[in-house]
Amino acid sequence: MEAFGPRKRRRLSPAEEAGVGRSEASSDQENHSEESTDIKLAILMSLYPNIKQDDILDVLVSCEGSVDAASSLLASQDPAENAPTSKKRAIPSSSFGIQTSLSSHVLTKGKDGSLVSINEGMAGRKPLSTKKGQTLHLYAPEDVAAYTPCTIIHNFLPPEEANTLLVELLEESQHFSRYEFQLFNRTVQSPHTTSVYVSTPEEYKQQTSEYTYGGTYRSNVRQATPQLRTISRKVQERVNEEIQKRIRDVYPDGKKLKYQSPKQWRPNAAFVNCYEGPSESVGYHSDELTYLGPHPVIGSLSLGVEREFRVRRVVARDDEADAEETAGSCGKSSSPSKEKDQRAAARADAQGQISIHLPHNSLLVMHAEMQEEWKHAITPAQTVSPHPIAGNRRINITYRWYRDSLHPRYIPQCRCGTHAILRCAQRKQETRGRYMWMCYAGFASGKQGCSFFQWAEFDDDGDPLWDRQIVEDVAPILTNFSASQ
Repeated sequence: MEAFGPRKRRRLSPAEEAGVGRSEASSDQENHSEESTDIKLAILMSLYPNIKQDDILDVLVSCEGSVDAASSLLASQDPAENAPTSKKRAIPSSSFGIQTSLSSHVLTKGKDGSLVSINEGMAGRKPLSTKKGQTLHLYAPEDVAAYTPCTIIHNFLPPEEANTLLVELLEESQHFSRYEFQLFNRTVQSPHTTSVYVSTPEEYKQQTSEYTYGGTYRSNVRQATPQLRTISRKVQERVNEEIQKRIRDVYPDGKKLKYQSPKQWRPNAAFVNCYEGPSESVGYHSDELTYLGPHPVIGSLSLGVEREFRVRRVVARDDEADAEETAGSCGKSSSPSKEKDQRAAARADAQGQISIHLPHNSLLVMHAEMQEEWKHAITPAQTVSPHPIAGNRRINITYRWYRDSLHPRYIPQCRCGTHAILRCAQRKQETRGRYMWMCYAGFASGKQGCSFFQWAEFDDDGDPLWDRQIVEDVAPILTNFSASQ
């Protein structure tokens, strides 16, 4: 259950209504496929008068609108007390409770054979099976943690502190820009504005002349603002807490993943993005690993307008247009190309997707398995609910930890003159999970790439095993945001 003040009453959103109203083509659901949520609720309330309406709604959502499936689940929780009654249909209330936690209603077998809720044993949970053409909407932190490689913390900052940071970054967003990249022999622009932030003025030169993003240098680099730096300490502390919880509760044997760094996560760079209006977006992508290394963790703070953060698993042969989709890394996606959009939509539709709702002042932690095994997106919306300060804009800060051992001076050089980028193989089963250095200049506007390729090797802690010792040129390291205060 969420613990963020009094529970508000509301109707289902159009997306939830569609999800609840959707049914499979099996005979046990066809009888109710055309009925509204009100009617389905009324049926279940009449059958189970001892169960609260809010709980019935949660179960109905978890069963994707199937009255029969919801009825079976409600009865199985306490067969004696919740046996269906023969009363007439009750008239449902005109308002519904906000979704709290699906995982508290989804049952699984415990070690002793009894039925327990799935959130009583996260480490032994089964992956959530999304279905073709469907989007499962998650709101409760328990569900996000149970079904995705993410953790969400609502009301992360004190309200006044969050609003101060929002005002500061809205002012900063006037200096944000759209960047260009190459796709299908066309030069296209990013579908939202952004800027890179570092801790000190000395790091500006490095970011504009040594670090590349998607095969090109960024000119729009700014120094971290006072409030951005202040908040980073709280982000760092909370992200490290969540990393340890994830290792303890979810990962096999309570140990970190292979290649995941055992060190404290300390942000030393940030991408700040501005999405103005419902149409600005970023398509499905995995974040570029070049400076983050294998199994990175990213802390993402959302301010202003609420938007949907959608995720889907990467499966073998999923990325038939993988190079095009990876152009979405660090924000390059949702291109004007209808052909690419249609392919990406078809892949998402084929396996289903999960939508995590990101309200104002929420911190989303993308854990170590996220970039290699999942893709994520901010999808266009039909409309947004205006924020009293931000209007129709969403500000997003993605705090990142660039590893010292992956400074651009250490990375293999392409034959075309720029350093290679790091990617994880995802398409073929035989190489899935391996890392590779490859040229990416062909995706930079006005540049032609080369065919450079080299498998990447790392130790168990994710530090590279370079072919040569780096003793001649010790590269400067980026300053931790917190340490620069």
